[in-house]
Amino acid sequence: MQQLIEFVGNHYILSSIWVALALMFIFSLISGRLSPVKELGTLEMTMLMNKQDAVVLDIRPQPDYRKGHILGARQVGAEKMAKGDFSDLEKYKDKPIIVVCAMGVSAKRTASQLLKSGFNQVFVLKGGMNAWTSASMPVAK
Repeated sequence: MQQLIEFVGNHYILSSIWVALALMFIFSLISGRLSPVKELGTLEMTMLMNKQDAVVLDIRPQPDYRKGHILGARQVGAEKMAKGDFSDLEKYKDKPIIVVCAMGVSAKRTASQLLKSGFNQVFVLKGGMNAWTSASMPVAK
């Protein structure tokens, strides 16, 4: 214990960075568990698509969508999602909706907006399109 105190005293910048990283990691874990938006892995997503006819929304830019997208995914512009314009999606309010972006980060924001707009079942693909292609899942071009 004495050595730890001495190390912290001698390397206070390094120690404070380590504490900040640990706190950010803990915050990330807690906020992920408490979030109403649930993340799905590629296997869970495939099962939801096959068994419950889930709707996949790809919010990546059009050029990225054209390079390759999940089979049956609908491309929705990020500008439209940012404005909260979900009029095209009203008929899917009671179906599971899976939001996909490049890495799974910006999809959470869109999924939260969908939940606030009254959509019942909204999910995010954990890791986004990168996780989908890394798992060698089928891609349409």
